[in-house]
Amino acid sequence: MTIEKGQNKPFGNFERLLAYRYIKGKKRDGFISVISGFSFVGIMLGVATLIIVMSVMNGFRAELTSKILGMNGHIVLTGISVDMPEFDEVANFVRSIEGVTNVAPVVDGQVLASGISANSGVYVRGMREQDIKDFPLIYEKIIFGSIDGFDASDNIAIGSRMAAKFGVNVGDAINLISPNGSVTPFGTSPRQKNYTVAAIFEVGESRFDSQIVLMPFAEAQLYFNKEGKASAVEVMTEDPDDIDFIKTEIFRLATANDIGLYMVDWQQSNGALFSALKVERNVMFIILMLIIIIASFNIISGMIMLVKDKIHDIAILRTMGAGRGSVQRVFFMTGGLIGIAGTLFGLLLGVLVCVNIESIRSFFEALTDTALFSPELYFLSELPAKMHVGEITSIVGVSLILSLLATVYPSYRAAKTDPVKALRFE
Repeated sequence: MTIEKGQNKPFGNFERLLAYRYIKGKKRDGFISVISGFSFVGIMLGVATLIIVMSVMNGFRAELTSKILGMNGHIVLTGISVDMPEFDEVANFVRSIEGVTNVAPVVDGQVLASGISANSGVYVRGMREQDIKDFPLIYEKIIFGSIDGFDASDNIAIGSRMAAKFGVNVGDAINLISPNGSVTPFGTSPRQKNYTVAAIFEVGESRFDSQIVLMPFAEAQLYFNKEGKASAVEVMTEDPDDIDFIKTEIFRLATANDIGLYMVDWQQSNGALFSALKVERNVMFIILMLIIIIASFNIISGMIMLVKDKIHDIAILRTMGAGRGSVQRVFFMTGGLIGIAGTLFGLLLGVLVCVNIESIRSFFEALTDTALFSPELYFLSELPAKMHVGEITSIVGVSLILSLLATVYPSYRAAKTDPVKALRFE
């Protein structure tokens, strides 16, 4: 019996059947099957781990960026002196710049807050009611109470974590103490005043939810001895990643109006944090890619052992008319299918975990009774995962390339087998 050319088309039924039989193996090929199984699991776990880790890091960066930029201006303008008396004039000409979505003068300062069950240092931000409503991350996250009529009151708004820490709710009072109070002949005396909690918000970023107190703008001016002045003017833009034009326009208009300003954008104020996240993300990608590389070496070792075990079969196939290319393709498909299957199952596992990441976190926290993702350490109250199609495509592509490259040498060795020598020593 011989193998006719028409029966042995490249990657045809005959070659696919042989590849499938070699993958399935027999009982006597148990050790080789174990190696193939480990190769499959290694590639699957490598791909899944890469997708999960990179998606979590993408989600962490996106959530952290949105929280930080949602509570702070993309560009912060401060005066040459300590405070800014021309804040209204600055706000008016900045609003006229294309790409600016919101401009908010603020008065801020650090104080000691005293509640029912705790005392702690907090950060006060004096803002107008309309400016708060123009910050959706704050206004849309109010879970108790309201800020309606905020400007004409002595009320404050606090974060949910601060409310829990101080043991207060809407309608309760918090005492704020500032070291910079009234000036007397005997020096500056601390200023303290009770404020009623009018609203409680929950941004989802632990630092803001536990440390920020929102106070009416006019009241903050009086409290911090800044009548007619603002600490800064915060500018929100349509695209935080493209603010060079807006910064240039602000500088031009400030010079035309003879106003001295300092400008700090969000990239400058948070540059170290986001640079560290980027470096960590790249390093994690390289480290986790080693898992796939190790699994690829398992494919190489498993395929070399398979070739040695099947050398008699290869010799018979050659004598029946199978060419070197046919033999090479058979073993190429055998190893390649392990890599392809491992990659696809890893893709499925990674996507499933990312979609259900928060439920999985909650399950393991309940199982181990430990906080796996502490909000105080990671700033966020939930574990985020954001999958990027391009990134997942790159991971899958690299895995497939490595898996297929791992089969080249073993399949080449199989094709180079001399049938005469193989049968002579069999």
